[in-house]
Amino acid sequence: MSKPMTKTQLVAALAAEMGTDRKIAGAALDALAALVTREVAAGGAVTLPGLGKVACRARPERQVRNPATNETLTKPADKQVKFTIAKALKDSVNV
Repeated sequence: MSKPMTKTQLVAALAAEMGTDRKIAGAALDALAALVTREVAAGGAVTLPGLGKVACRARPERQVRNPATNETLTKPADKQVKFTIAKALKDSVNV
């Protein structure tokens, strides 16, 4: 398995794909990340066409076990960010 693409590599590839310089591509990537973060934090969801959907889901209060002491604890309710992969991406990987 290959190493994951770093942000620098992603910005360079995005700049090449857009036909622009790395500064503009980096600003576009940062703007997209900020927009997705803001929308999901507000309780919404963002669909990235061809990639998937980013959404926030509530998790209820639940019982967890400390493996070191075997003690059962109550973990409070919280929120979790979920990414649902688009069918187009699944199909392109499983060709």
